[in-house]
Amino acid sequence: MMNTKISIDNLIEIIRTGGKIKTGVDVYNKKGTLLLDKDVLVEKIKILEIIKDNGINSVPVNAALNGGLWDGEGNLINVNADGLIDSAESGSGVISEPVIESPENDSVFPDVATNEIEMRLLEIEEIKEQAAQKYTEAKQSIKKVLTDIKSTGGQFDYDEVQSNVSELANFLVVKDNPFSYLTQEIFSYDEYLYNHSINVCTIGTAVLNQFNKHFSGVVDELLKGNTSEIYNPFEKESKKQDKSFTCYYSDDLSDISLGFFLHDMGKIIVPDEILNKEGRLTEIEFDEVKKHSYEYGSNLLDKNHIKNSAIRNIIKYHHAPLYEGEERCYPIDKKHTEIPLYTKICKLADIYDAMTSKRCYKEAINPISVVTRLFRDYAKKDHMLQYILHAFVKSIGIYPPGSIIFLRNGQMAYVLESKGPIVLPFTDETEKTLTHKPDPIDISATDTEESKKVDNRRSVKAPKDVYDMLPPYIKKIID
Repeated sequence: MMNTKISIDNLIEIIRTGGKIKTGVDVYNKKGTLLLDKDVLVEKIKILEIIKDNGINSVPVNAALNGGLWDGEGNLINVNADGLIDSAESGSGVISEPVIESPENDSVFPDVATNEIEMRLLEIEEIKEQAAQKYTEAKQSIKKVLTDIKSTGGQFDYDEVQSNVSELANFLVVKDNPFSYLTQEIFSYDEYLYNHSINVCTIGTAVLNQFNKHFSGVVDELLKGNTSEIYNPFEKESKKQDKSFTCYYSDDLSDISLGFFLHDMGKIIVPDEILNKEGRLTEIEFDEVKKHSYEYGSNLLDKNHIKNSAIRNIIKYHHAPLYEGEERCYPIDKKHTEIPLYTKICKLADIYDAMTSKRCYKEAINPISVVTRLFRDYAKKDHMLQYILHAFVKSIGIYPPGSIIFLRNGQMAYVLESKGPIVLPFTDETEKTLTHKPDPIDISATDTEESKKVDNRRSVKAPKDVYDMLPPYIKKIID
């Protein structure tokens, strides 16, 4: 039996233009997990993107087993014996490579994912694995920076950390803030400074990307609106550029992410007994802590000949006031209107992570409570802060995919998507594991019962914390 392998990118393009696909052959990843059932009619790009993320660049299609490709009008896209898609019918001119069917393509793995929910469960766990690995690499990087500063009297390898953070930032863009998938079980308060540096970088970068996209679009539309009022009989609408304004460009974003990563490096100079003190700091101790930004951090940049203005602004001013009259802020040599937007993002990310993290002297605060406080404290103070805060909420993932939440009726649920969130209940109201697979619930839907809203009085859990209550179809994904 002959299969024909088609490029995954070409298949995505077929779906994007309204077409449909059925492989006729089961598609597995390297771990033997079924990613796509042979009889599933693919109508959404998401399934193919998951397959591509698993390192599979081409997919077999077997017409003899009812597999096929159809265009947006329902016409069959022909693939000839040489593996060439008929461009006269499909308009794509895609060339495919014939391949002999191997035993690996046979259905030899029982009890595998056969629907979109289980594929989403698989995707979440794989993203969590990737994010955890990147987090470990980032922690090694910031540890090296701070260790080098201590051992050399202030020197560190700027080029190396720049390369590491650039890779981290790219991962964040490609995976759309994958660190929101990580729950607090990978963090430890005895390594708070390392974790905090990474968290502020990842949260800040995600918020920055969201803000940049949204705010640039708003300004761009305003600019287009203004220019349309000026009549020019020689300029056709088609000649207009798609985008007139961008707040931050790619190089800017890389520098800012690096600034987020290094924002607290001056704290390595502050004595540990002050940083980890339980209870309120004395005025003298607080003055010492404040130096980590405008004195110690700035001096470290000078010692390493780092002149980048974005990095300098973030390190020096990430505790500066965000509005006129804000208390306990430092330094105060600039007006709040002079503080760059990216530095304001850093401050909010810094506050959020500090409040939601467990320390040796305090428990973590519920993310919902923290976001509520940020809005209460800042949203009405400044219009730009409103843009930042809305980008913040869209980015951080208050309910991380792959985490466990409680509903008001007592049920426990697995989070499939942060937005909503969309959850999958797996226990009844008495916390007994359900014997059937329920339908997902969109908490934000207007017809969702009050009893099935999130119980914010109870903290978000990791799957391992409630492992014994998980149903088999979730256990097999996280094992």
